[in-house]
Amino acid sequence: MALELKGVTKRVGAIQHIKETSLLLEPGHFNVLLGATGSGKTSLIKLMAGLDPMASGQVLMDGEDVSRLSTQKRNISLVHQFFINYPHMTVFENIASPLKVAGMAKSEIEGRVEEAAAILQLKPMLHRRPHELSGGQQQRCALARAIAKESRAVFLDEPLANLDYKLREELRDQLPELFAGRGAVVVYATSEPEEALLLGGKTALMRDGRVTQFGPTAEIYRNPGNVDAARVFSDPPINTAEITKQGSMARLGAGVTWELSGAAVGLADGTYTIAIRPHHVLPVAKNGAHVQLSGQVQVTELSGSESSAHFDMGSGSWVSLAHGVHPYQVGELHDFYMDPAQAYFFAPDGSRAA
Repeated sequence: MALELKGVTKRVGAIQHIKETSLLLEPGHFNVLLGATGSGKTSLIKLMAGLDPMASGQVLMDGEDVSRLSTQKRNISLVHQFFINYPHMTVFENIASPLKVAGMAKSEIEGRVEEAAAILQLKPMLHRRPHELSGGQQQRCALARAIAKESRAVFLDEPLANLDYKLREELRDQLPELFAGRGAVVVYATSEPEEALLLGGKTALMRDGRVTQFGPTAEIYRNPGNVDAARVFSDPPINTAEITKQGSMARLGAGVTWELSGAAVGLADGTYTIAIRPHHVLPVAKNGAHVQLSGQVQVTELSGSESSAHFDMGSGSWVSLAHGVHPYQVGELHDFYMDPAQAYFFAPDGSRAA
């Protein structure tokens, strides 16, 4: 089973909500849609689920064009961030509801509901109604309904967004196991980069209704294809600045220069954006961090065994993140050291250059 999008678009009046998008989503791992609110994640899910009409393109499930089929005929499940359960039904009846609509035999319904309830730890609650459940239990009920249905595709639209921190952690750890080996294409929408990294699988980065990069999540982290992708997977924010490349040398601002190495040497002379994650900008020169930067410390923070400092680079604020406790003083001029081998280079249009 695979879910394929071929050139799908969505329009509302004159506004194009989803630009032309082609994706191949496969079972065996989570397919994550990652982007900020308004980036198009929910709109794309609605197109895949048949809830909204497409302006153009095709949706194929296992090679079959389902673009004109209703949501019911696509055999999909959709779990929202809100706890959508039928309030007048028991937990058992909520989980069984799509199976009854499909005309399944009573014995098979009971077997599937029992199995899904056991997986989601809901068996003691099968005779309760949704208002008698906690938020986490209600969301488990919605997930159990998706599992019991044995859908070809399961869409999880920020399903943990309205749960408290502990419940989010607990369910997020369980989700990959819940759908493992079921043969369904699982699509998970989130605005949290950390969730994408924890879930693994593949990620489609979304921005302004467009997929900007798609591939194994860890690979996107290591090799962002554009400056937006580099910014997504970085907390604290990735450091960026404009540099000038001339020959084998790079210049950042008025007085910071260094000799380039690797692929950056082959770049044409000109202006680029450099991006480097905070843990490669250190308060001491070591482990390849040798390019000296100086800036006035603006904000400091100690978190566990790490120290962070935001400092003014003249062209903008940068962040250093280092192991250990470092005695920064707000307002002081401090030296920091960048490891240029860990930097990404982007062309003026934002695309990856080196």
